[in-house]
Amino acid sequence: MISVGIDVSKGKSMVCILKLYGEILKAPFEIHHTKNDLDNMLDYLNSLNEDFRVVLESTGHYHMSLVKYFHSKGVFVSLVNPIIINKFSNTQIRKGKTDKKDSIKIAEYGLIYWYKLSKYQEDSSVYSELKCLSRQYYQYLNLRIGAKNNFINILDNVMPEITKHLEGQKLYDFAKKYWHYDNISSKSFNQFDKTFQNFVKKKGYKYSLDKSKKIYHLAKISISIYDSKSPSTKFFVLESVHLLEEISVSSDIILAQMQTLAKSLKEYNIVREMNGVGDKLSVRLIAEIGDVRRFYSSKALIAFAGIDAPPHQSGTFYGTKRKISKRGSKYLRKTGYEIMQALTRNKPTNDNSVYQFILKKESEGKPKRVAKIAGLNKFLRIYYARVNECYSN
Repeated sequence: MISVGIDVSKGKSMVCILKLYGEILKAPFEIHHTKNDLDNMLDYLNSLNEDFRVVLESTGHYHMSLVKYFHSKGVFVSLVNPIIINKFSNTQIRKGKTDKKDSIKIAEYGLIYWYKLSKYQEDSSVYSELKCLSRQYYQYLNLRIGAKNNFINILDNVMPEITKHLEGQKLYDFAKKYWHYDNISSKSFNQFDKTFQNFVKKKGYKYSLDKSKKIYHLAKISISIYDSKSPSTKFFVLESVHLLEEISVSSDIILAQMQTLAKSLKEYNIVREMNGVGDKLSVRLIAEIGDVRRFYSSKALIAFAGIDAPPHQSGTFYGTKRKISKRGSKYLRKTGYEIMQALTRNKPTNDNSVYQFILKKESEGKPKRVAKIAGLNKFLRIYYARVNECYSN
């Protein structure tokens, strides 16, 4: 039994090779994530003529090149959650942290939990690509939030309180056309109302005389910080709108590519037909869960989402007011919560067991957010059963 502990860094790693009873076969040494270094290391391990296992922490994406290499060579490689390694290392009285010490601790963990190590299972290329695209999508979501906040801040300086009367794409189109209150207040109401009618008709929005009057009144009484005569004013208003629209276009392209990939999977139609799951949420859900067959039970899937409530008992005391662990995929929790929101908005009548469960929890006095998380728990159990069934047939 030989445990190979690897402390992964960007582009390089520290390796420690331990034998049973803690015998150090090779003191911690550094390798680079290159084929030459990895080949030399594997040749040395094979020359020992003993069963060996490679253990490393799951650290972002830096570990993937090592995992891919060892997996392709048929080596037993195990990815361990960093929290587990951290808890394991905290059992020592004398603390210290260096790459060398960390590699030794990881190798020791591999020896102690030799028979409990889980062998890495590679996802199919479709699931891997979906996950990568999902991460890109969330990056664009974060960019969109920042761009939208910037856009609102600019409008507060140029057209104060306009966001109380317009929102979404209608607000963006309005800002592109008028971009400053001076472009409205310089006209009579009839002139503005006529151009406003033409604007909403051309864009396909619903016209409202009352809204037209309110906007014109705001333009007359408001004080804009930036001068409409400055060329920069028009520039940064239009550019802020342009940035928002470009981010939206890129996000839609990513979702379209995800949908193309997801349609090749057997579970796509089953997931798409579940209540609360639309075109966008279905592909995001599949991307975050991946191949559901890798979970040994629905409880493992729920734990992966971080919405499990670990038991708390001591002696005659049994904890009942427990919180979810949140030690799981935050992206899956976010996607799942959005599905629960869509479910409660649509109020399904068919196949509505999850919706009825949420209503039941709310009737018991649970806060709406807590009831939705409980509903997500039930939803994932159903998801696990249905998708596994489609692959067993």
